[in-house]
Amino acid sequence: MAAKPGIPKGTRDFSPVEMAKRNYIFNTIRDVFHLFGYQQIETPSMENLSTLMGKYGDEGDKLLFKIQNSGDYFSGITDEELLSRNAVKLASRFCEKGLRYDLTVPFARYVVMHRDEISFPFKRYQIQPVWRADRPQKGRYREFYQCDADVVGSNSLLNEVELVQMIDKVFGKFGVRVSIKINNRKILTGIAEIIGEADKIVDITVAIDKLDKIGLDNVNAELASKGIPQEAIDKLQPIILLSGTNEAKLETLKTVLAASETGMKGVEESEFILRTVAGLGVKSEVELDLTLARGLNYYTGAIFEVKALDVQIGSISGGGRYDNLTGVFGMDGMSGVGISFGADRIFDVLNQLDLYPKEAVNGTELLFVNFGDKEAVYCLPVLAKMREAGVRAEIYPDAAKMKKQMGYANDKQIPFVAIVGENEMNEGKLTLKNMTTGEQSLVTPDELLTVVKA
Repeated sequence: MAAKPGIPKGTRDFSPVEMAKRNYIFNTIRDVFHLFGYQQIETPSMENLSTLMGKYGDEGDKLLFKIQNSGDYFSGITDEELLSRNAVKLASRFCEKGLRYDLTVPFARYVVMHRDEISFPFKRYQIQPVWRADRPQKGRYREFYQCDADVVGSNSLLNEVELVQMIDKVFGKFGVRVSIKINNRKILTGIAEIIGEADKIVDITVAIDKLDKIGLDNVNAELASKGIPQEAIDKLQPIILLSGTNEAKLETLKTVLAASETGMKGVEESEFILRTVAGLGVKSEVELDLTLARGLNYYTGAIFEVKALDVQIGSISGGGRYDNLTGVFGMDGMSGVGISFGADRIFDVLNQLDLYPKEAVNGTELLFVNFGDKEAVYCLPVLAKMREAGVRAEIYPDAAKMKKQMGYANDKQIPFVAIVGENEMNEGKLTLKNMTTGEQSLVTPDELLTVVKA
């Protein structure tokens, strides 16, 4: 007996109903991107490892799915190297390509390769899958879609303000209450300077970024394990646990970071974004959160993260400013800022809150029952007319028993069924059954269209 097939952990199949829901998510986000002037591009699923490695920090590099070279990948490798069992070193010899980890680094590569074809500032969006060799768990997958929007070639903080508006607009359309958390990597750098550990900024931000997941004690333990002295860790506590209004936090930071030019620049940028957003009627809660670190190394300014308020799940959107990402590809001085919507987590949130509009997930609206060739030929012109008018309609392909055809309509949750027999054909009409109420009525093709469209 053949083994039952399966799929890799951390991946999912999606049914027609689930795909209708996902397309509702993608189309809603895409419409908002277009509303704000963003244009779509796509990049390959795989990139050269030289493009991906070293852009996400040590932890990110470990999560890259590497693609084994085709052909004789053992050639040129000595027995000594094979027997060393050094997985990392051998992988670098066996693999020249990897599945993309996110859409931002491939976008930076795209900008550098196509710089002569692009008008700057360049506002682009991508809706494509990414892959991470992470441990699968609730809300965390190895294959998932990202919906990214980025602006490159502009230093203006109006871009950050616009991204907050886009986040608010997207989740307003979904009907999901969210908290938009904002911080600035310059503030975090200033904090590292003030506590005397400027060279440990990466270790500090990676640890702080885990605060929600592992708690304060474990964050402190991780900081200590990175060689940060207890005195510096103690100084860090009141800063990362700062509470109060955004205005109160900013005023405290102005005092605490007065000796750090970089830190004060971050405070100034955050103050502008928060003050401007406050005057734009944004409905979502917008909070300055000093524990937000966004562990990716390429962020240099404002950083964002979005949490759903009514569902326990990780961040459902995030992003930030990166001033030197294209520099690693030989194109200096190209600043950018962007956000990414986690479509798979948004899918889970909308499922839990049951927020999909009925029209977004409904498929076929009208089914024509098939009693035989003569009846089917009568129905086909009416079916064509329905489709021409935008009604999603189909005819059952076989002259099967009525019970089977009605079962098909019920399984697909088709709201209306058109029945045509000898009497209907003689009168030039159809019997329309409302599958929700069970009511039946004899209608002309024009009346049929009116009732179904209504």
